[in-house]
Amino acid sequence: MTKKRKNNGSADEDRHVKSVKVVEQSSPSPPRLGFENPLLPLANTYDDDDEEEEYGGRGDSGAKVGQNGRTGEDDDEDKDEDEDDLANGYGQGQRSRLVEVRRDCPYLDTVNRQVLDFDFEKFCSVSLSNLNVYACLVCGKYYQGRGQKSHAYTHSLEAGHHVYINLRTEKVYCLPDGYEINDPSLEDIRHVLNPRFTKEQVDQLDKNKLWSRALDGSDYLPGMVGLNNIKETDFVNVTIQSLMRVTPLRNFFLIPENYRHCKSPLVHRFGDLTRKIWHARNFKGQVSPHEFLQAVMKASKKRFRIGVQSNPVEFMSWLLNTLHSDLRNTKKNTSIIYECFQGELEVVKAIPKNTISGNDQNTEKGSDGGDDHDNITTETSRMPFLMLGLDLPPPPLFKDVMEKNIIPQVPLFNILKKFDGETVTEVVRPHVARMRYRVTRLPKYMILHMRRFTKNNFFVEKNPTLVKNLELKDYIPLPTPKENEKLRSKYDLIANIVHDGKPEGGFYRVFVQRKSEELWYEMQDLHVSETLPQMVALSEAYMQIYEQQQ
Repeated sequence: MTKKRKNNGSADEDRHVKSVKVVEQSSPSPPRLGFENPLLPLANTYDDDDEEEEYGGRGDSGAKVGQNGRTGEDDDEDKDEDEDDLANGYGQGQRSRLVEVRRDCPYLDTVNRQVLDFDFEKFCSVSLSNLNVYACLVCGKYYQGRGQKSHAYTHSLEAGHHVYINLRTEKVYCLPDGYEINDPSLEDIRHVLNPRFTKEQVDQLDKNKLWSRALDGSDYLPGMVGLNNIKETDFVNVTIQSLMRVTPLRNFFLIPENYRHCKSPLVHRFGDLTRKIWHARNFKGQVSPHEFLQAVMKASKKRFRIGVQSNPVEFMSWLLNTLHSDLRNTKKNTSIIYECFQGELEVVKAIPKNTISGNDQNTEKGSDGGDDHDNITTETSRMPFLMLGLDLPPPPLFKDVMEKNIIPQVPLFNILKKFDGETVTEVVRPHVARMRYRVTRLPKYMILHMRRFTKNNFFVEKNPTLVKNLELKDYIPLPTPKENEKLRSKYDLIANIVHDGKPEGGFYRVFVQRKSEELWYEMQDLHVSETLPQMVALSEAYMQIYEQQQ
């Protein structure tokens, strides 16, 4: 018996030594600089807890399992309370300790899903910091940290709210007790905070005909949810709703692994917004693009901002070019943006010699050179495009018998003649020239915008001409396909942006097609309703997106 007790005592000592070693080994390394994470622009030498991956969620791949069944990531999580103190100037060092994991939290019934809204920026409501922010699952407010001197800890004592989720790691804690809650009933909250899609689910999106019911009782169609107009942001909403119909672009941004290497906050915010729009388990039937708008304001240097109406054509052009520059492969100079929208034009420019100097002739030579004859310099070049601008015929000046201006209608065939390689377009800037355009490579998705607004010395004028016909085939001469390739000359309309009202004001709405049922919907901010295809043809189209038939 004595020997056994001695052996047991030595075993206990060994366990104690091992546990001490585990704690020593799990001591945190010096924190990484916060600017490694582009979504944390305010970060300094303070690091958030349990950095699994730079933009990771709760992925456990590659985690090292330690004693007591806990992972190395959990051990890293144990230091966050001390880091909270460091971030607020408390404490001089860090110490690591194990965090208890429990399933039987008595406060889970206080969680109020009705007040949870994860669409807004993840900033502490007290310190306005975006470091280590937790959401109170009882009142929905954001607080920083969970250490004893943190705002979340103080809120738990003052308000009696005890359940908090880390907005980046998605781990749930009970404060002020400090233990982690591991309960399956919280998974729906994690899915709303960070929607997830598998490749199989993405492939089935366009086949889904089922409606979803939000927590507030409202029914909505995934992918057809309304967007909040925060203030004069309808030009952003119609652009986003249109791009959500571009299947390859949507599928790319639904899987965060496709752009995990990218450091651009704009790319990640656009991906977050895409996943929220197509998520089938939302708590409410609409989405707020607030975080995306903040990223747009910063990336555009306030060229596009909340509270100032802008042009969706200019915003679409800026957004596509910015996303491409952030996502492009430096070796091939390609991206998902170019794969979807980029086509190519052949431009023939005829310039009278008496309008340019000899120096200008040298600088204006195209990639294919130029020819001189009959006092005209002809230059031929090729240029890529992401969208094509169409010129509308001027509206009539006369009124009908009802004393109303006649609203003319023009077939799409007529205004597409600009790109048939024969129609001449006169330009005066930078100098007088006659231009001819011909499409040499068709994109998978073609964006057309009608130049409705013309500016003169006195005011901006809007052209009300209606564009008829939705077919986009046999209008322009097409490039000869390569061997073993099929000539795809037919396009189908999938999105149509419309401007209503006066040129200096008004508002934008969009018609979009739902592929699973081939139905058309009219979307204006939060308003979403089914409409007839004939109504799309009778609208004053401002920008349209066509999809190439396969």
